[in-house]
Amino acid sequence: MKCRISNQLGEVLIDTDVIAKFAGTIAVECIGIVGMASTNMKDGLVKLLLKESLTNGISVTVEENKISIDFHVIVSYGVSISAVSDNLIETVKYKVEEFTGVPVEHINIYVEGVRVID
Repeated sequence: MKCRISNQLGEVLIDTDVIAKFAGTIAVECIGIVGMASTNMKDGLVKLLLKESLTNGISVTVEENKISIDFHVIVSYGVSISAVSDNLIETVKYKVEEFTGVPVEHINIYVEGVRVID
């Protein structure tokens, strides 16, 4: 599905993969986020994704021209998960709305693991 923006000059279509990549880039810059996670449902294993595959840990849906984003993340050991989540939601919501011009309705965060960072 694509995000549709219309104005007097025409239409702009933004693919959800573009939004997911943009949101993933923002998310990994947030303090306390180690990276996106990919879960193997068969084995129940969680894998830290490389920067090239950030979109595998992010799901973007667009309904009635409102964006919803699901993040599967790995957080740093010793951080406040609620503080990291609040920061992630606030930062991603603001920047994605600024980037697309479309309101973000929901951001869901699924913490899939914790990593100790040296």
